[in-house]
Amino acid sequence: MAYMRSEQPTPGNPWPREMTFEVDDRPHALLELLWLREAYDLEVGGDAPPPLVDTPAPAARPIDAQERARWESAWMPLWTAVTEHAGRPKDGDLFDQLALTGDGSPERADILERLTGPSGRNIMGAEAFDDPSHLEWDRRGFDAHVASRPQALAESPERRDLDALVPAWRRGLLKVVTIPCRGTYTRSLGSSALLMTGGTRADSSAYRSALDGFATS
Repeated sequence: MAYMRSEQPTPGNPWPREMTFEVDDRPHALLELLWLREAYDLEVGGDAPPPLVDTPAPAARPIDAQERARWESAWMPLWTAVTEHAGRPKDGDLFDQLALTGDGSPERADILERLTGPSGRNIMGAEAFDDPSHLEWDRRGFDAHVASRPQALAESPERRDLDALVPAWRRGLLKVVTIPCRGTYTRSLGSSALLMTGGTRADSSAYRSALDGFATS
């Protein structure tokens, strides 16, 4: 996750001095659901995103027909809830409140739940994600993410396409969330965020189109 703002608020800097922008390119709860869908070959229906770019191995843990049916029916509503939470900008007040709560207190538990939001673990159980397929797939994704960071920071798509980003920001866009899926899949998350594939953000023409769509909606 990256938080962007002008590092040099001086005359001639094209990044607006008051503009802060957030990019989440490793949305943990979304990645878990995407892995689960493909590793178990779930039929989820609805407005689901395209397949993953990096196809995981089939899950080692078997599930029976009843559990499969339960997961399939739960996946799309859970995806909707998780993406809605992922689209919310960082709430600094919650972190400040968390620091004032006691360990093990109900108040602390409530704030942590609001910070972390829903996840597949709520329904599928944490053990589903201890599967070797998930551990290996997640490691590959993390390694690729770390390897890309120096270039990503130096050649940020937001700075590359700043003239398209600023109008969208002025219309209320505060955050972009990316998922490692194939092709194009761009959706608004509330009034201040966009969900899209990593490929869309990486491609200037596609990213500009997504930003323009938000700016004119």
